[in-house]
This record gives sequence, C-alpha cells and structure tokens, in this order.
Amino acid sequence: MDYTKEYYKKTNKFPTRKQLYALTKKKTKLFSQVAQNIADKLRKALEGMFATKKKVGKAGFPRFKPTERMKSFTYPQFGFKIGKKLFLSELDGISIRKHRKLKGKIKTLTIKRMPSGKWYALFTSEVDISPRCNKGPKAGMDLGIEHFGHLSDDSIIVNPRHIKVAEGKLKKAQKLLSKKKKASKNRIKSKLRIARAHEKVTNNRRDFLHKTSRKLVNSYSYIAMEDLNVKGMSKGFLAKHILDCSWAEFRGMLHYKAEEAGSEIVLVDPAHTSQECSSCGLVRKKTLAERWHRCSCGASMHRDLNAAKNILERAISLSSKSRYSCSKQATGGRRKVKPVEKMPLSIISHNGQVSL
Repeated sequence: MDYTKEYYKKTNKFPTRKQLYALTKKKTKLFSQVAQNIADKLRKALEGMFATKKKVGKAGFPRFKPTERMKSFTYPQFGFKIGKKLFLSELDGISIRKHRKLKGKIKTLTIKRMPSGKWYALFTSEVDISPRCNKGPKAGMDLGIEHFGHLSDDSIIVNPRHIKVAEGKLKKAQKLLSKKKKASKNRIKSKLRIARAHEKVTNNRRDFLHKTSRKLVNSYSYIAMEDLNVKGMSKGFLAKHILDCSWAEFRGMLHYKAEEAGSEIVLVDPAHTSQECSSCGLVRKKTLAERWHRCSCGASMHRDLNAAKNILERAISLSSKSRYSCSKQATGGRRKVKPVEKMPLSIISHNGQVSL
C-alpha cells in the first residue's frame, strides 16, 4: 500500500498489475503464484474503491494489512498436490483430515486460518453437471423472523435462532475476557474460547442453511422469493435477528443449487406483499405486531402465508423466461464451478503444538 501511495504521488497514476507482480516477487519469498494472487487482490481492492466512489461519491483507500492480519493465501493454478497428505510448494507433506472425496478438476486452493486457531484447505473444483428434470410443485416463500420461512402451501420452516441459543454462553465468555489482564496468556486463551464459540454458531447456521436450501430445490420446481434489501433492513431494531437468519447467504445457496436440481428461483418486488390480500387484492396496512391476516372478503390466514401466496402470484404474473431449465439445450452443456470444499489441516506450529 505504501508503494502504491508513493507511486501515485509521483506519477498521479496507480501501478499496473505487472508492476505489482514484480514488487511482490522481489520483496517476498512466497511462491510466485501466491505472490501474484496477492497483487491481484490489491488491484481488485483499488478497482473496488473506484467503483464505490463512482457510485456513492465517497470511498476509503484500501487498508494496509500486516502479516498477522493476513488470514489466507491462495494458489490460483498450481503449486500444490493432494494425496494422503497435502503438499505445498517448498513445504513437506501436511496432515489433512479429508472428510470427502474431491470431484472434478481442482482449479484453486486457499489455505485459511480461522480466528479459533483452526486451519482449512479450501478447494474449488470444476465438475460436469447434468441438471435433472424437476417435476415438483410451485411455491412462494416469505422469509421472516417468527418463522424462517413460510411457504404458500402452508409449510413452515422453523427459525432455529442460533445466536439466541448461544447468547448466554457468549455473554459469559465476554465477561470473563473483560476481567483478564491485557497482553496476558489468560487473555489470549479467553479470546480463543470466544472465537471458538462464535465459530460453532457460524457452523450450525451454515449447516442449517445448506440442508434447508437443498431440501427446497429438490422438493419444488419453482420457488418465488422477495428481492429483499437485507443490508438496508439490517440497520433497524431487528438487525441482530435479521443477520442471524442470513437471508442473503441462503438466497445465494438456493440459486447455485437450483441449477443442478432443475429448479427455478424467481425474485419479486417485496412491496406490500404482507399488506395485500391474496384473495381479493385489497391493500390494508398492518403493523409488525399484527400476525394474522383478516380481510373483509372473508379471508383469514397467517400473515406470512398470505405474503407467500402474493409472492407466488407476482412471480407467475411476471411471465419471464426461466432462469434454469431441465433441458440440456438450455444449459448448453456448460460446466459449473463447484463451491469450495473445506478440509481441516493438522499443522505443526513453531512451539511444537498441533493446531487443528
């Protein structure tokens, strides 16, 4: 970052990718592919700053990261080999807990260190996907907090409320941390305990999201959802509960799993889906506390069920082209990049301890 700033002061331009490559290769002892990837990340950060500044009008300069703040490094093409152990450039074999067999052609490898002290090897592989024909029913889904999801066929996805379940344990761990002396070994141990507690919450949440999204795309051929502005909604008084649900991450999982399952995901405008009657179309304002929908036409149902029916009706009325198809002609026989697969590493640290 210092080099980038100095170069800009002298030339009124930012360094090119080639110049950044040469700098990382000269000043680091990293494998060439890893060094180039770091230069790519810096360049992308600069481009992201320009894009944000153009869109919003204000953007901060990318923050400098010292070595201790670097949590991962990537091999974008080669420099690694996996068998019973993981072999990296200029390193001996590292013991690895291989929890599943890798499929397809491995494209990249990222070594990541978690705040809990655990290390993971994340592989991205390219596999041939043959979408199947999904003949399941159509459904609209209303995402919420009382229920994680309410479908138009009156199916309910229970909200596990992960952060609420772990809140007591987290509060106790934070309280113990506040009593530890700064820079002491006990404080480091306490911080590690908190990091592991947060990691457990994250793992539980992602496990729930993966299982739920897979079940939905396998059961329904057409799923309509609201195109929610999660970032804007998470600034209100329900921010903690909204972020705990991870709607944006869940939506992303549905999208990439839908192609393989032969399902279609459609997003609709969320305006007035809860206020409008799904039977007669009458719009009546309701407060968040009003959980039951009653209309003068005689309709009576749960507020979320009414919203789910409206969402499905809006999606069907859009009559847009299917984003996903059962036919091979629609997919063009293209390949799909499989999401990363994490494998825990067993790495011997300098003090002789094993970090899992």
